[in-house]
Amino acid sequence: MAAGHAMDAEKVMETYFLETRAKLLEIAANLDRVDRAGGLPGSDSRIVFIREALAILQGAGQVEGIGRAERIQRLYSKT
Repeated sequence: MAAGHAMDAEKVMETYFLETRAKLLEIAANLDRVDRAGGLPGSDSRIVFIREALAILQGAGQVEGIGRAERIQRLYSKT
């Protein structure tokens, strides 16, 4: 796609919905595997990271001009 010709929201969703759905299902399946294996303590840094990342995904797209992907990347760089 040429620079300056961004897709509209509907086209973005049409293009990436199935891929996004698959990734969400993969995350859910991995968390289910952890649960079936006895779970991890709530203080486990990996679980804390996942919870914080999910909270970012549920929130506003831009916070102080920073999008979700960058905020999660910054969160990850702290661990």
